[in-house]
Amino acid sequence: MSKRIKINTSKTIDCRYSESVKIHEVKDRYIRYENALKLAKDLKMQRNERISVIVSGSFVFGDFIEAFILENKIKVKKMTLSTLSYNENNIDSLKNMLENEYVDELNIIVSDYFFGHERTNLISYAYDILDSKKNTFQLAIERTHCKVYIFETYNDSYFVIHGSVNLRSSGNFEQFVIEENKKQYDFYNQFFSEILERNKTINKSLKFNKSWQADQKIYQRLIEKEQDKASRPKQNKEELQLKDGIQEWQRHFDEFDF
Repeated sequence: MSKRIKINTSKTIDCRYSESVKIHEVKDRYIRYENALKLAKDLKMQRNERISVIVSGSFVFGDFIEAFILENKIKVKKMTLSTLSYNENNIDSLKNMLENEYVDELNIIVSDYFFGHERTNLISYAYDILDSKKNTFQLAIERTHCKVYIFETYNDSYFVIHGSVNLRSSGNFEQFVIEENKKQYDFYNQFFSEILERNKTINKSLKFNKSWQADQKIYQRLIEKEQDKASRPKQNKEELQLKDGIQEWQRHFDEFDF
C-alpha cells in the first residue's frame, strides 16, 4: 500500500515503497553432508523450516530425493523437477517412486541443450521408462538454467529445493536449500506450470496404444539408415549403372530352377 512520507522540506509526497512488508518467518539450519542417503535418513524437516546444505562430489542429488521421500514415507501428489541434466540412474530412481505409488504426478523440465544432445539417448530413455498408460509423466524443454525441485504432499506439505545441484552428480562441491514453504512452492509451481503447458513433449490427449520403445526403435533405424547413407562414398554414374545391371541380372538368374 502506498503511503505518504515527509522529507526535509515542508512538502509531503506520495511514495510507492512500503516498509511494512510481512516476511514469512522460517527457522534456519546449516549442515554439510558427504552422502545423499545418510542425509535423507538423518534429516527431520519441520514445517516452515529451511535448511542450507553443502555437499561433496560424491553426493548424488537424485538419490537424495528418493531416499528423503521413502525414508519419511511421504506420499507426493505432484512433483516438478527443473534440471539441466540427469542420468539413467536418476530415471530408474524416479520410476521406482512412480511404480510404488510414492509419486502420483511427475514433471521434468530440462534444458534445450541437454535435449539436443540426448534426444536419442537419455531423453528417449526417460520416455521409455517413465511414460505409461496412467499418463502420470510429462517432459518439457526450455532454455533454462534453473535447478529447482518442488513437490506437494497429501498431508499439505510443500517442499522447495533449489541451488547448484542437478539430478546427477558433477563431482564438485555443491550447495542447495531445502524448505517447507507453501508460498515458495506456489511461486515456482505457477512458473513451471506455464513452461509445461507451453513446451510439453507428450500429447496426453492421444490414447497410449504402443510403447515409446517401439516408436524409438523405428526412429533409431531411420537415423542409422540416413547416417549409413551419408557415410557411403559417392559413386559415379557409370558405377551406379553397372550396379543396377548386376542386380537385374541376378534377379533374372534366380528365376531359373537348376
